Amino acid sequence: MNEVRIGVIGVGIIGKRHVEEYATIPGAKVVAVADIDEAEAQRVAAHYGIPHVYADFRQLLERDDIDAVDVCLHNNLHAPVTIAALEAGKHVYCEKPIAGSYADGRAMVETAQRVGKKLHIQISNLYSKEVKAAKTIIEEGGLGRIYHARSKGFRRRGRPYVDGYATPAFVKKEVAGGGALFDMGVYHIAEILYLIGAPEVERITGKVYQETPIDERRRAESGYNVEELGTGFVRMEGGLTLDIIEAWAMHLDRLDGSIILGSQGGIRLRPFSYHTTSWDMELDATINLDAMEYRRSRLYDNADAYQSSQRHWIAALQGRVELLPTADIALKTMLIQEGIYLSDKLGREVTAEEVKGGSQSTAIAV
Repeated sequence: MNEVRIGVIGVGIIGKRHVEEYATIPGAKVVAVADIDEAEAQRVAAHYGIPHVYADFRQLLERDDIDAVDVCLHNNLHAPVTIAALEAGKHVYCEKPIAGSYADGRAMVETAQRVGKKLHIQISNLYSKEVKAAKTIIEEGGLGRIYHARSKGFRRRGRPYVDGYATPAFVKKEVAGGGALFDMGVYHIAEILYLIGAPEVERITGKVYQETPIDERRRAESGYNVEELGTGFVRMEGGLTLDIIEAWAMHLDRLDGSIILGSQGGIRLRPFSYHTTSWDMELDATINLDAMEYRRSRLYDNADAYQSSQRHWIAALQGRVELLPTADIALKTMLIQEGIYLSDKLGREVTAEEVKGGSQSTAIAV
């Protein structure tokens, strides 16, 4: 496998995870890191044997021996840094969500198309056993005509910082762009869009909430101003519909997992199950996902390219597989998320064109 030389921008919680993952991928080599906290960047570089460290990401982009850049920054920094990297001739792997607004995400996608570079967004769920099994069933016609799906995500008390982990930047709209819908909803909405073929969005309605108690000291320290719960309903081309609920915090013990319904069958993603009617009898099936993964890893060409988002990214840069359309899926996810916010603000259903036309950049100047 040809070597892919990588520069990582941002070595916070997520950046460190990415560096660790690259260390396990044959053919991937992190040669430089950049972070405004130069001392932390130096520490990470020393720990992982990374030779070059920068406090200014622009200096990293000037290197002509870097093939790709991994952007591990807060949401409203994604667009300016990604666009700068693309225009510097680098392929870009960017953390989710694609950006802090639809306008910024669209600018990233358009820049990648204009300069002829790959843009990949981290949507880790696409490489899960559940999604692989669902994709196979759908592609083989096991659901028939898909007409409705549900995207669900649940935490009992899992708000960043105010419930004990991560930093205040995760709960400030000025930096993060949004709350539960941006942090976790991006995974669940994106995986559903991927599985149902990413149809065009037509209309969106939704509501966001911040209702459950918060430690007042942490609220004041963090400037918490994003949603802990988001709900939505989306109408798409062909009559297909999607309902959404995503919670960082709610007074329940669980929510059942995301589902996809078709004319010939239905799927629940987690825990995974398939349902249909055969021989005029209701059939409920479970699947040995571990056995599926074991067999594919030994019989399928380039199976390793679908074990994780970063492994897929490296394999695509090596030319072994075609890059999944994660940028387009992430942009469509952002359209839905921003549509929920706009619907909540206006108190009515909104069209996709309204969202696109009204979206404004939330990018932080760099």
